[in-house]
Amino acid sequence: MRKFPAEERRARLARRHHLAPGNRAATATQVARDLVGLHSTDPATVFVSAWARMKNADVAGIERELYDERSLVRVLVMRRTAFVLPPDLAAIALAACSRSVGKVQRTRLQQWIEKAGMAKDAAAWLRQLEESTFEAVAARGTASATQVSADVPLLQQKLVVAAGSRNEATVGLGPFVLRLLAVDGRLMRGRPRGGWLSTQWSWSTTETWLGKPMRAWTIHEAQVELVRAWLKRFGPATVEDVRWWTGWTLGEVRRALTDIKPVEVDLGDATGIALSGDLGPTRRPEPFAALLPGLDPTVMGWVGRDWYLGEHRAALFDRNGNAGPTIWWDCRVVGGWAQRRDGEIVIRLLEDVGKDARAAIDREADRLRAWLGETRRVLPRFSTPLVKELMA
Repeated sequence: MRKFPAEERRARLARRHHLAPGNRAATATQVARDLVGLHSTDPATVFVSAWARMKNADVAGIERELYDERSLVRVLVMRRTAFVLPPDLAAIALAACSRSVGKVQRTRLQQWIEKAGMAKDAAAWLRQLEESTFEAVAARGTASATQVSADVPLLQQKLVVAAGSRNEATVGLGPFVLRLLAVDGRLMRGRPRGGWLSTQWSWSTTETWLGKPMRAWTIHEAQVELVRAWLKRFGPATVEDVRWWTGWTLGEVRRALTDIKPVEVDLGDATGIALSGDLGPTRRPEPFAALLPGLDPTVMGWVGRDWYLGEHRAALFDRNGNAGPTIWWDCRVVGGWAQRRDGEIVIRLLEDVGKDARAAIDREADRLRAWLGETRRVLPRFSTPLVKELMA
């Protein structure tokens, strides 16, 4: 059985995830493809994750890839999380996650509609409303949620969600219906109103936004392709890593792996899997420093994280499992950082890495501060214990 010690797994991570300076990418699209998506729940993650891995990144260039060239699109896929992906990979992810995301989202919305007394047959009523919403977006070409709600007044009706809990809220129906159409691959999020971190998306039909429909995949075919792509960039890994990252049932993961036929490998403390043709050695890069944002896809890539995170989970993750900004040295996490409202980048090392490493980390923090400029702020959407300390 091929053995993959933690040091070799970290070397693979550094090179395949474009973290080592010698392996940086030319475009955000290449980064997103090779990481099988950039997390987009917090819009800042897309930009800072790409910056950390690109040779020459600028916000305008990344926005151009997103909104002009449209070589990247936003989709709600694995674990009901927003990702930015190239359109061909987005089509695979949407089909692969249609049961774990689309079906769950639609069933929940139907239950809320019934509870609110909006319709006796919530499924049929919702289908009709989705079609009316789709037609309204198609007629406008590009539309904001407010414009679509004006065209389809039913979208302005209110729902009470999480009733009886501390998260109870009254919200409009419109965002849920637009999201369902997007999960089905029929609508796309376009350029937002406001700045680079805005989430006030415009909406277009997929055919209008991309100039053609996305390729249709069966669920099983898509799941096989998605797991294969993930193993190429994140393997070797455990089956539980695959299950967690996809958000699927264990049965779905095992069916996909049956087609892929990975080989078992020795991860030291566990048995893992890797693609059969991907067992060669990886040369360790020279030590490097990296600053990654909250929810970065590398930090969030595995459920078993000790081999690159060490003992720092409690400080760098919130209680819901969301990662905060991290500092990397020599292929592993050694601390965290935050940007204060005045623009200062503050860092905290959680272990002694030596004077030379500290100097390299300081230079990387200066590089990030210079890239963000005088006005851009990266304020994590999820506050970890370390971020709270640094922001105080």
